[in-house]
Amino acid sequence: MRRLLLALPFALLPLAIAQAADHDHKHDHDHAEHASLGAHEHGVAQLNAVFEGTTLELELESPAMNLVGFEHAATSAADKAKVAAVHSSLQQPLALFGLDAGNCKVAKQELESPLFEDGEHAHDEHEHEEHEHKEHAHEHADGESHSDIHAHYQFDCQRPEALQQLNLGGLFKQFPGTEKIQVQLIAPSGQQGVELTPAKATLAF
Repeated sequence: MRRLLLALPFALLPLAIAQAADHDHKHDHDHAEHASLGAHEHGVAQLNAVFEGTTLELELESPAMNLVGFEHAATSAADKAKVAAVHSSLQQPLALFGLDAGNCKVAKQELESPLFEDGEHAHDEHEHEEHEHKEHAHEHADGESHSDIHAHYQFDCQRPEALQQLNLGGLFKQFPGTEKIQVQLIAPSGQQGVELTPAKATLAF
């Protein structure tokens, strides 16, 4: 799917997050392809944020395990119900990112995952389906498929001066399998990279 138009600045951000997080995993080969989004690691998600004028753009990348609790194709009724519930929650980003102060409205949103494509939530733009499936479902040496969920949002904030912070408390509460979120932010105040957790869930713009 289409990435953030401002993806390039993220690639230029200092790698403070990656260094601080001490990533000791086996997915180093993913870094070149997903430089701005990080690699697949359970419990960890990546969030890119661009705040400029009245527009806030967010791009969330997370292993499906963090949100759904599994990464295999949903075949049972229970699994399909979980996928549907997660899809529904991700369609209500204002509750996940705490943007009430800025009077923000969702201008655009796009959700992508092989798990969504398997059911009634299949993406409308099928021309990229094969490419996206390969991009979001990583086959590892152990033969296990690791699926990602990607959410891209654009908000129009009528009171941008009142929007002082990004609050991910709602996201951590909704998806307790997410232990930390590595955030890269570009805002009028400058660029910063931080790691948020349920205990420290806010980031000042």
